[in-house]
Amino acid sequence: MLTKIREKSQGALAWVILTLICVPFALWGINNYLDTGKEAPVASVGDRDFYQRDVNKAYEQYSQNLQGLNVDEQTLKTQALQKLIKDEVLLQYVHAEGLVITDDEARDFIKSLPYFQVDGKFSDKQYKTLLSSQRISSGEFVSRIKNALTMEQFQHSIVDSSFASQYDVDAFFKIQNQQRDVDFVAVPLQILTSKPTDEEITTYYQQHQDSYQLPEQASVEYVELMFDDLAKKVVVSDDKLRAYYDDQKELFTNPERRKISHILFTINDKITEKEALERAIKAKNELQSKDFSVLAAEVSDDKLTAKKGGDLGLFNVGVMEKSFEDAASSLNLGEVSNPVRSAFGYHLIKVTELVPGGVKPFDSVKNDVMLAYQKSQAENAFFEAGEKLTEMSFEHPDSLQTVATNLGITVKKTSLFTKDKGEGVATEDKIRSAAFSEEVLQGNNSAPVELGTGRLIVIRLLEHKAAIKRELSDVKQDVVSELIKQKAQLQTDEKVQKITERLRAGASIQAIATENNLSVKTEKGLVRGKNKLPEVLSNAIFKAAKPLTDKPSIFNVVLPTGERLIVSLSKVTIGTMSEDDKKQLELAKKNIANAYGQTEFNQALNGLQRKADVTVNAKNQTQ
Repeated sequence: MLTKIREKSQGALAWVILTLICVPFALWGINNYLDTGKEAPVASVGDRDFYQRDVNKAYEQYSQNLQGLNVDEQTLKTQALQKLIKDEVLLQYVHAEGLVITDDEARDFIKSLPYFQVDGKFSDKQYKTLLSSQRISSGEFVSRIKNALTMEQFQHSIVDSSFASQYDVDAFFKIQNQQRDVDFVAVPLQILTSKPTDEEITTYYQQHQDSYQLPEQASVEYVELMFDDLAKKVVVSDDKLRAYYDDQKELFTNPERRKISHILFTINDKITEKEALERAIKAKNELQSKDFSVLAAEVSDDKLTAKKGGDLGLFNVGVMEKSFEDAASSLNLGEVSNPVRSAFGYHLIKVTELVPGGVKPFDSVKNDVMLAYQKSQAENAFFEAGEKLTEMSFEHPDSLQTVATNLGITVKKTSLFTKDKGEGVATEDKIRSAAFSEEVLQGNNSAPVELGTGRLIVIRLLEHKAAIKRELSDVKQDVVSELIKQKAQLQTDEKVQKITERLRAGASIQAIATENNLSVKTEKGLVRGKNKLPEVLSNAIFKAAKPLTDKPSIFNVVLPTGERLIVSLSKVTIGTMSEDDKKQLELAKKNIANAYGQTEFNQALNGLQRKADVTVNAKNQTQ
């Protein structure tokens, strides 16, 4: 339940970093500084102008993040523009206030990003390749990262200062753990016996012609760079493999396996260092006649390991203090150290298992060497080919043949596909999105599209078909079906309304259900987020007004299936903290405080926007 409240705020940085760094990067506004000509801005924040191309870039990224949600395209474009404005308002404010991020902080952040890492480590080559693919300099990218981190700095100054009192927590659980009792009936869709007239069919078709169009279509040609293909082309010989083996022997080395046990004699307020050392020396002498594990169980102050004979498991360098590690590393199998001083006290250390490490013979790992060598060579080739693919497709924007010839790959083609559906490579959302982007529809090669970690594709438009109106004769049956469905829904809604009015007038839901041959379903003690009802129904139940003392709250719900429900909310019980909730009290306070902080940040940002010099030119926006 507590996970429903996000532990981390979702503010400016989350969105800016996403749009700045997502590979391939969606660097919004980069074209704002180039080739604007006489194009009128869509919006302005101070002296910073945003053009339609900026909104389109923002929309493309925004829509990708909301795939699967039924959101109107124009609504998304409006939201994307508003987000651009809010980010710019915040950026200008933090600069005016003198907030800064150092070069070292930005550099450390960039190095931590997985997009620029190879085998878990920052790769300068990967970094330069990805920036080059987006035609942006390192200086410009670092500047953008510093801006984003500065905005986050301001956000945290508000969010992290918020707090939640016990009263806030109690109020939250009163609502979160609230229980509700309901009865509801489902009213099935009414069945029609009459069909629509020709006049109704024609009128409906004329009013809804946009709904009966063949959708916009496109086909593309593309070149594809695949890591697996490059790996297969790597030429392997015994000489090359042996050279790689000698150069990368650490990859084919078994580390030493060393298990240790210890007996601890602590130093604290009651036991002096001298006393602890004397105990350790005495114990070391007793080991001449007593087993180490037995003695550990008797005298070790580390009670947790004492139960296991002092066993500390496998020895790992970097976990313990240097004095302890030096002693543990130098012992032979079965040997016990002299007393070793650490921050905890004195230790007696014994090696209980020792398997020496060593380099595996070449012949035993030859296949592993070959795979590692092929991967290494293919990675280098893939990055180099990726750079060529990016540069040449940009330098020759009206053709893919040049890059295909230079890289030794084939120009492939797709069949026609729509924005929502395609075959082959067009099954990929990123490919369809790129195909219908402004850049590609204008006849240019796309920016490289990365599919997974080893697949890079550049596309260009082959054919584009605008949406086509379908004649009534072709869609008549679809129109008839839609009219019948709408009339059935209308009649069903009328029946639902009549039943609802009777229930609100005091009629029994059981009596009305019997009268209309409907069945009543009863749910008692429903808890928010912990029931098996359809989400739409559950949300409506917990949003409904509380019932009066002698009168239930009556409301209607339409399920995604089209089914109409009439719900009677009869009882609401105030929630209390459960034992599990009490165990997570601190987490609850933290998350509630975070939610308060995010609300305060949003309010502060809205206040800054009201004071800022913001102009939106709706007439300059394209639909």
